[in-house]
Order: sequence, then structure tokens, then C-alpha cells
Amino acid sequence: MSVPASAPEMPAPLVGADWLAAHLGRVVVFDASVGAHRGGRRRIPGARPFDLDGHLSDHDAPAPHTMPAAGAFEEAMRGLGVDEDSRVVVYDAAGIYSGARAWWMLRAMGFDRAAVLDGGLPAWAAAGLPVEDGPAEYDGPRGSFTARPRPGLLVDAAAVAGALADPGAAVFDARSRERFAGSAPEPRPGLRGGHMPGALNLPFGELQGPGGLMRPAGELRAAFEALAGQRERLYFSCGSGVTACVLALGATLAGYGETAVYDGSWSEWGLPSDRPVAVGS
Repeated sequence: MSVPASAPEMPAPLVGADWLAAHLGRVVVFDASVGAHRGGRRRIPGARPFDLDGHLSDHDAPAPHTMPAAGAFEEAMRGLGVDEDSRVVVYDAAGIYSGARAWWMLRAMGFDRAAVLDGGLPAWAAAGLPVEDGPAEYDGPRGSFTARPRPGLLVDAAAVAGALADPGAAVFDARSRERFAGSAPEPRPGLRGGHMPGALNLPFGELQGPGGLMRPAGELRAAFEALAGQRERLYFSCGSGVTACVLALGATLAGYGETAVYDGSWSEWGLPSDRPVAVGS
């Protein structure tokens, strides 16, 4: 087994650096950093790579961080030593950014014993906790992870279009206010500027407070209710399905139970097509 039988119960979906430090060696730790932080020069001791820019996205799909098929995800998790009864903590080097995507993917594949490290690697380092040199790696035994997909957690454009027309649902966009308004260019070529008509803009960084930590549950709830009112069915989008998962994390902490992430996000919706686009705030 890749994690001892005495692995602790987890205060999912968010753990602090002190909790992880106290249980290091008894949980699987993943580094899910992307972009410039991918394969970074330092890691939490024992961290394994959750490579969202590599094999843990479906590169045959049009959107860059599309969820792999269940069989491919299961094989990747087994290759990384994740067992059925493992406890998993995910972080990234940017703070709370892409680690939430890894957590949501695990949930979407039926695995609930996972949490995001609050504040990510910056918070770990700021607490004076040990780091190792070199990128995350793993060459240990295979695990017994079994994928049990939950289709409603990652949804497609048709489901989002339906949510936009549903008065009981709210669709949130985690991108910056400038990208939402269409006044700043999209970082990916070929995409239209703007947003889905009826979507609500809540930049993912607004769910974080001092030190890059997630805000308290009451503040998170207030941030969602300020835009969605009393609607309880929430859908989340962003540029490529990564920071939408930060909103999903915040909504989970705030007590929402009916949540979904648009897997293709603006990388799909923003392509030239007949899908409607609005500009301005």
C-alpha cells in the first residue's frame, strides 16, 4: 500500500500547512502546478506529479485541460501509487490555483478522500516547513485506484447553455473582470472576447484573503449570494477549466451541494461558433 493503514481522516476539502506537516508520510501529496510552475525547482517532501499540462489532460480534445477518459485517469492514478483507501492532498506552486483542478478531477472520478492545501506551496514555505530540491516525482509501486465517474460534476456546453436559461441556476465565470468584459485579449489565440450572456463574474482570486488562503466559509457564501441571490445550483467556468475549480472549492466550503464545472470553459465557448457572446460588464 502506498499510504499506511493508519492514514488519518481528512478535514476535506481543505487542509492547512500545519495539518499536512503533522501527517506528512501518511498521505499522498500531489504537486499539480501548471505553466511556468510546472516541474518547479522545489517541492513538498515526497510530492508526486499531478501533471495537468501532460498526461492528466486529454490532448485530443479542443480545450487544453479537458478531463481524460475514466480508464486513462484510473491508469494514471494507479501509476502514481494511489490506492482505493489513500488520503490525498493536492497543492500547486502558485498558491490556490491549479491544485483545485486536481481535487475536482478526483471528486469527478468518485474519490472523496482528497483535499487542497490551503495557500499551496507559498503558504507551506511561509510557515518555515521543509522543502526538497527538484520537481515532484514518483517511481514506487502501483496503486489500486478505481475510477467511478460522476458525470454531473464536469459538464459540457449544452449543460451550461441549459443552466443559463434556468432561473434556478447561476453560471459563474472565474476569469478577470477585463477578460469577462472583453476589454482584455484572451491569452489563447483564436478565441472571441467577452462572456456568456447571463454569466456572473467572480474572479477566483476574490475568494482568497491574506496570505493567499481561502476566505472563511461565511465570507465565501456572501460572495456567491451577492451575485446569485438564493440560487443553489451553481456552474463554474473560466479559461480552460482550471480556476473554475477554485470557485467550486469555495462553493463547497460555503455549503453549496449542487455544483458543476464546465470542462471546456472559455477555451470551448469562445471559439468561433454560433454560441452567443456578450461584452461589457
